Amino acid sequence: MTTASTRHAVVVGGSPAGLLAAHVLSAHADKVTLVERDRFPAGPEHRRGVPQDRHTHVLLDSGQRALEELLPGILDELAAQGSPRVGMPEDIVQWQNGRWIRRTPSTGYILTGSRPLTDWAVRERVLKNPRIETVENTEATGLAGDARRVRGVRLRERGTHPVGQGEYVLDAGLVVDATGRGSRAPAWLAAIGAEPPHEEYLETGLAYASRFYHARPADAALGFRGVYIVSNARQQSGAVLMPLEGDRWSLILSGLRGSEPPTDEAGFRDFAATLPHPLVHDWLREAEPAGPIHGFRKTANTRRRYDRPGRRPAGFLATGEALCAFNPVYGQGLAVSALSALALRDALADPRRVPTTRRVQRALSEAARPAWDISAGADKNVPGALGNVMRPRTLDKPVDWYMERLQRRACGNPEIGRVFRSVLHLNTPASALFAPAVARAVLFGPEPAAPTEPPMEPESRAG
Repeated sequence: MTTASTRHAVVVGGSPAGLLAAHVLSAHADKVTLVERDRFPAGPEHRRGVPQDRHTHVLLDSGQRALEELLPGILDELAAQGSPRVGMPEDIVQWQNGRWIRRTPSTGYILTGSRPLTDWAVRERVLKNPRIETVENTEATGLAGDARRVRGVRLRERGTHPVGQGEYVLDAGLVVDATGRGSRAPAWLAAIGAEPPHEEYLETGLAYASRFYHARPADAALGFRGVYIVSNARQQSGAVLMPLEGDRWSLILSGLRGSEPPTDEAGFRDFAATLPHPLVHDWLREAEPAGPIHGFRKTANTRRRYDRPGRRPAGFLATGEALCAFNPVYGQGLAVSALSALALRDALADPRRVPTTRRVQRALSEAARPAWDISAGADKNVPGALGNVMRPRTLDKPVDWYMERLQRRACGNPEIGRVFRSVLHLNTPASALFAPAVARAVLFGPEPAAPTEPPMEPESRAG
């Protein structure tokens, strides 16, 4: 028998992952309730519950396409609000694996608008749907139901009752956890007699500090639109300088365990001097700050294996960083949120299969897997990395050897670079890196010449 509660879905968490999940579910439920522990700002403003929204964010190619498919016209809206579109490698001065990358014509693009702008644009579109309601300033405290089926979520309005009091149950046939890295759903499941997921964990100790800056008149004459210094085992510090809406720049400095960037004025500037070239440090000396420096250290790769067998209830799903969180240095989070929403849409609409909780959860986990393979696969080779997924496999050594050769050739070989970027942008499966033409160039081709100094102009304009 169908009841009102079975046609009601609740999404916990108002991040892009939660918003997009609510958008998809609105096509299948009579009502979707989005529960958010904060209050949404009226515009593209910082929000306390998004600890990373004062740092650099990018939206990869794959995420842009997925977002546009879910919310047609959203990319034009972001462009109208000033979100910059930056081409790679043509627009970027990039240092990776000890070499500068040639600035050949772009084969991929990233959006570099601020996280508050992206969140607001998505939120404005999604919450216009009359089937979606919001409950703000309210936190989830647990699940209602038992080990066989979730029947709702326990909620408490923040700031009105002592902890443990004032709870009520919001009945639902489906509860989606989109609460991010700090998800408490494993404990919620255990409390109703279900089995929490196995959690995979890998962290490098990466920390970063960010600051926004006003653009200067001189910046209009720069021959680049961004700088990307990628840290590795031999180079502990990194940097990302990208344009923002509102005629601003965002600079993020990063360092591995023991080389964390400071958040004081002098320390931040001195840390920039440790980069392999003074380009960023020189820019920073003349830059005008648009706000304070903010630090962040919760950068571990964490994957909760809800896709594996276990005694778990029907009517519960996890998505976004509540399911799989990545080292932010790879810029995958927003893209995976959009790709996961597409996977949810397709799993629910598949006419060949009944969309059971387990089947849909597997589709969500599969959508996040390529990004996990990239971030965790690279981070396991970082000196000092810790976690429970560090055990080497038989194939690791030859694959690592091959990937090192590939990356050194990607700096100077535009075709290898194109395929490599396509994989990193989650457009192409990693198997493309081993395609015959690429493998021949990696295994038997010479190592191409790469710039010995930062290429300050794209090759199309270079003399």
